[in-house]
Amino acid sequence: MKRWLPLIVFLALAVLLGAGVWLSLDENRDALPSPLIGKPAPKFALPALHEPNRIVTSQELRGAPYVLNVWGSWCVECQTEHPVLTRFAETKRVRVIGYNWKDEREDALRWLERFNNPYWLVLQDVEGGTAIDFGIYGAPETFLIDADGVVRWKHVGGMTDAIVRDELLPALEAAERAR
Repeated sequence: MKRWLPLIVFLALAVLLGAGVWLSLDENRDALPSPLIGKPAPKFALPALHEPNRIVTSQELRGAPYVLNVWGSWCVECQTEHPVLTRFAETKRVRVIGYNWKDEREDALRWLERFNNPYWLVLQDVEGGTAIDFGIYGAPETFLIDADGVVRWKHVGGMTDAIVRDELLPALEAAERAR
């Protein structure tokens, strides 16, 4: 038995390595499933960035689907995805709402002034409390919330034209058909 032990260990390691390589072929290997998909979006009451005395609630946004895009002026990838979101927002296919996360108001306003504001509305969560309820752990992240306030889709990371075309739009169409 001692004689076969090195061969058995080698074969076991080879199987583990092969399994790792096989699993890494999955295109969605980095995708983190959200426990919110198919469930009501967390309730919130957040100030509007451009009107800090105005508090917007999740209830007010119901009635029509919307895309909630988490961003910050400090987020490099948010700047990269911004032209994609701008093009998508310009279609007026659905409301695109910005969720400015852990940012100073002045910095966020300056960033939107510099790169343009594609958002129908921008909410601000300076402390990040609502982000915890949404399971947000980084920016950018994007959610599709249907007319009834149910989370239908989530993407972690920067948006691309391909993600909009292949994931977001089909999810939006499915949400609209289900209504």
